[in-house]
Amino acid sequence: MLQKKSDVSKWITTLMMGLFSLIFLLPLLWMLSAAAKYEKDVMVFPIQWIPTKWNLVNNFREVWFGSVPFTLFYYNSLKLALMITLATLIFSSMAAFAFTKLQFRGRNMAFAILLSLMIIPSESTLVPRYLLLKWLHLYNTHAGLMLMGMFSTIYFTFLLRQFMASIHSEYLEAAKIDGAGYVRMYLQIIMPLSKPILATVAIIKFIWVWNDYQNPLIFLISKQLYPIPLGLQLFKNEFADNYAVLMMASVAAIFPLFLIFIILQKQVIKGISLGGVKG
Repeated sequence: MLQKKSDVSKWITTLMMGLFSLIFLLPLLWMLSAAAKYEKDVMVFPIQWIPTKWNLVNNFREVWFGSVPFTLFYYNSLKLALMITLATLIFSSMAAFAFTKLQFRGRNMAFAILLSLMIIPSESTLVPRYLLLKWLHLYNTHAGLMLMGMFSTIYFTFLLRQFMASIHSEYLEAAKIDGAGYVRMYLQIIMPLSKPILATVAIIKFIWVWNDYQNPLIFLISKQLYPIPLGLQLFKNEFADNYAVLMMASVAAIFPLFLIFIILQKQVIKGISLGGVKG
């Protein structure tokens, strides 16, 4: 009897969570629906969730081959997000490895100072960063954005350090006996064992860079260098009243975020489950 009551409560809880999830998905569903409609049908009430007249192809053509160079914005965002994410994984993992598995004087003090820098808001460093990029002749370049993005890794260093601290040092001791150096330990032991947390870091950093509006707005002038967030602003100016085209551009903008999560979701879930067991 108790088992049946437990099963019923689980079904009710699952149903309620499904309904709540559907509520949060409604804006996304409306965006997908509007992207396939004619402009005059977008604001029709009651909402036509399934369009009666489809204009998907024309909206797609207007976004990708229209007057606004959306393809160029897409390439710029992919370039920035992939390069900065890759650099973040490399530098953060190397720093985390040093703070967890290497013994050197002042290690804990250095890590404490590093963490203390997290309290400094990024807005307070805009002027110094602007002056630095101007001095390096990297203002209005993708290289300048990459330089800032790849070294803003304090949070991810902390995240990776917490995970790597749970990796038993016996693995490294055995590698030392076999004559392995620190580089080999890092590449062949620490990195493979840290795949779940690396996937989590990759997703978070990619999303942050992909959605970043402030830094490109301040440090880029040329429209040819604009990423997706600034490109969507140009779309808004060009198609102020055509919500169908704007929604199609928005769908295209969020597609890589879905794709990268689908590719790495197994590693992320594995990392969460491992963290729960070890905690």
